[in-house]
Amino acid sequence: MDKFRAVLAAEVATPALSTAEAIRQETQFVTMRDGTRLAAHLHLPPKLPAPVIAVRSPYGRSRYADISMALARRGYVVICQDVRGTGDSEPDSWDFYIHEGEDSYDFVEWVTHQAWYEGFIGSMGGSYDGGTQFCMATHPKMTATMPEVAGLGIAPSHGVRFHMFLNAYSRTVGKGKDKVKVDRALLEAQMKDETWASGYFNDPLQAPLPEPVKARFPELERLSEPTRRDWLWKHYNSLAPSGRAEFLKNALGEEIFTFASTTKLNPLFGPEIDPDALMLSRASVSKLCAAIQAPALMVTGWYDWCLGDALESYTQITRQGGPRARASRLLITPGAHNVPGYHEGEAEHAALRRTYRSAENLELLLHWYGTVREKRTQEIPPVTYYLMGANEWRSAEAWPPPEATQKRLYLKDDGALASDPPAAASSPDTYIYDPDDPTPTLGGSILSAVYRAGSVDVSGLQQRGDVVTYTTDVLDQDLDVVGPLLLILYASSSAVETDFYGRLSDVFPDGRAIQLQNGVLRTRYRPLKDDENALLEPGRIYRFEIDMWATANRFAAGHRLRLDISSADFPKFERNRNRGGSAGPSAKAAQTIFHDAQHPSYLIIPVVE
Repeated sequence: MDKFRAVLAAEVATPALSTAEAIRQETQFVTMRDGTRLAAHLHLPPKLPAPVIAVRSPYGRSRYADISMALARRGYVVICQDVRGTGDSEPDSWDFYIHEGEDSYDFVEWVTHQAWYEGFIGSMGGSYDGGTQFCMATHPKMTATMPEVAGLGIAPSHGVRFHMFLNAYSRTVGKGKDKVKVDRALLEAQMKDETWASGYFNDPLQAPLPEPVKARFPELERLSEPTRRDWLWKHYNSLAPSGRAEFLKNALGEEIFTFASTTKLNPLFGPEIDPDALMLSRASVSKLCAAIQAPALMVTGWYDWCLGDALESYTQITRQGGPRARASRLLITPGAHNVPGYHEGEAEHAALRRTYRSAENLELLLHWYGTVREKRTQEIPPVTYYLMGANEWRSAEAWPPPEATQKRLYLKDDGALASDPPAAASSPDTYIYDPDDPTPTLGGSILSAVYRAGSVDVSGLQQRGDVVTYTTDVLDQDLDVVGPLLLILYASSSAVETDFYGRLSDVFPDGRAIQLQNGVLRTRYRPLKDDENALLEPGRIYRFEIDMWATANRFAAGHRLRLDISSADFPKFERNRNRGGSAGPSAKAAQTIFHDAQHPSYLIIPVVE
């Protein structure tokens, strides 16, 4: 652990074995099983054969030029491939995600037959490039991986879809007519008005299947709506990649399948099919995890928008993955998706100024793959995480940390948050949620070149009329909260459908409320009892469970914990029209939060002594 912490603290510098001039570079085309040729750029060290580090990316292989050169100078062959339909790879359009499972497998197979391959193959990259690493990990000859800010797409979404600058991503990735060559921040700024004019959710409970799908599969008419979607998902997974691509494009009436297209998948397959699920064909989570063969050092961050999926993927891979994959490791940094996340103490602590992405991870890559090659991975703890507030690295034997104790903080009268249950009589709190004036996004786990991610001060936001807050007394000693957060909320609404958000913040002595984590539940996707209507009965009190992901933070003596509740986080997430799918303009919702003896709303926090 001491060496690992030294690596994380950037106190280790591995010397180069050769000069940059000694590294040979070349581009080759790798033929996939269907004959499509994908471009790959190689950095070859003087001494061959050598261990290999591979990348498969839609963002252009040149973005890895610097770290590829650095790794090659330290004895690795580095090969970076443009995924299908991007960069110099065939064809001229990019079908988002669909071919990655098979193409990644074929790529590993090709690498292992090259003269410069010495028997070891690892990988690097984050986000989409982390997803392709999970795909490569299904090949039995894949030695190990290091996916950053990515997961398998198995964490529940609770029915709420990301909205912020969805099209900006689609417009800046790909090639040809499908790609806009413009600075990402400029494009986002130009799209700001477009973003705020859209992003409403009002799907019917049972969205009709697209007409092309019903015409192609008349047998679906005999099935119930949920059974139809289950049948379609199984059918999709039975197809070859080209068939899957054509199926989705025909079903959605689109020429290409883009990131924006993924928002249309719910009517087709159901609300819990995450877009990441399209990368790897699978019938179930257990079969998907069992297909993962290679151990991973999974790198995520407390403010990464993929955090929830990364944590769930790590948990399931270490339980159900292949024998080698179960030895995977988890590193949770203070970062966001591709920028720093936690900002308190940033000037004093170098760890807070890092993004923990590939360009900065040379020593981490070298250390991880060095321990794998030398069979010393036991020297790295199963879980290493950054404890914000204390600004130090900690380790645990599992996730969640087994030493954490679950404690309840009850919502109470006058905006209090305390460990003792509420009194028998307690007046509820109310607020009005207006979809046309939604509670705005401020910090947190967002991906944007315009909005700041991470630990911003939300105290001003908490003064809005559509936000209610509950705050503890001032702490008389430090409190370390490490692990999943769960909000049990008793609430009613005047609407037939709505959203509820919970957010945890660290209130400093100067009054700033630093955002740590939040979560959301769309009410139609709550667990339903037999024959229970997914729509709400206006005015009826319901018990909701809101998954607020996880955090690791020291609430220092003199600080306070604050929970705030609202019904929007826009434009990060789409906003609910409150109409349950019926036609008409957005409806305002009167939301009521209960916290009495019969309806004890509370936040569960994991405390590490």
